[in-house]
Amino acid sequence: MSDIVLLFSGQGAQKVGMGRDFAEHSATCRGMALAADQALGFSISGIMFDGPDDELTKTSRCQPALYLHGLMALALVRERLPRLTPVAAAGLSLGEFTAHAAAGTFSFEDGLKIVGKRGAFMEEACNATEGSMAALIGGEEQQVHALAAAADVDVANFNAPGQIVLSGTVAGIDAAVEKAKEFGIRRAIKLNVAGAYHSRLMRSAQQKLAAELAGLELRQPSMPVICNYAATAVSDAAEIRAMLEKQVTGSVRWTASIQALIAMGHRNFLELGPGKVIAGLVAKIDKDAVVHSVEDLASLEAAVEALG
Repeated sequence: MSDIVLLFSGQGAQKVGMGRDFAEHSATCRGMALAADQALGFSISGIMFDGPDDELTKTSRCQPALYLHGLMALALVRERLPRLTPVAAAGLSLGEFTAHAAAGTFSFEDGLKIVGKRGAFMEEACNATEGSMAALIGGEEQQVHALAAAADVDVANFNAPGQIVLSGTVAGIDAAVEKAKEFGIRRAIKLNVAGAYHSRLMRSAQQKLAAELAGLELRQPSMPVICNYAATAVSDAAEIRAMLEKQVTGSVRWTASIQALIAMGHRNFLELGPGKVIAGLVAKIDKDAVVHSVEDLASLEAAVEALG
């Protein structure tokens, strides 16, 4: 099957033990883990494989961990299915960087270093601000925008129809949760997060990341990569930089991104990352879409059998 779109996980999907079986059974993955540890200057592979959980959960750790895990999974798929030629790629927030690495926009190491810095910049912004987030269940986009405006917060993620996330100050998110029913939202759940991702409170991280992206060598992607911010394919270097930068404070338009891929005629997806989070979201966006998820060796075998 050649009509496969690669999808990569975002922050929150991480779990201790991720990628350990990949490294134990594959020299390629062991090499990638070693290269990642050397590029970052600390053992990201050790944190992935053995935790502790509170260390892996840190923004500065989980982002490079998910990037490494997604590309290890892809390397194993490519070894097992050498004739598989993906037609497009996308990733949820942090996963957009993994998608670009998969498309050859930048090298594995260059992307890893940028992702490490992105995570550190976002962690610094979390520590410098008092931010929070809330998941809204059962609201239309128009109602959510109205609620966000009333509470003076931002819309962080359009994850799936009826599953949207707000982000902003603690006071603003508390107000949004309290007012949600007035705006026709069925449920509003405050999330246990370190800060206000994809909101104006991440502006300092965006500015620092922009400076890093300016020095990053970019190549033409080998396949269309759908960006979160505009939910369109990007290929021009200046546009790729702008989209990766704006994504830090802008909304992750995941629903529109998957819909754009479906409009291009693609309904077969390969999720590379822990937890099958993306498969769940895609199922809500389009019930006819097929998602094969690879998070460990067992799921790799199942995906290879289905795609082979």
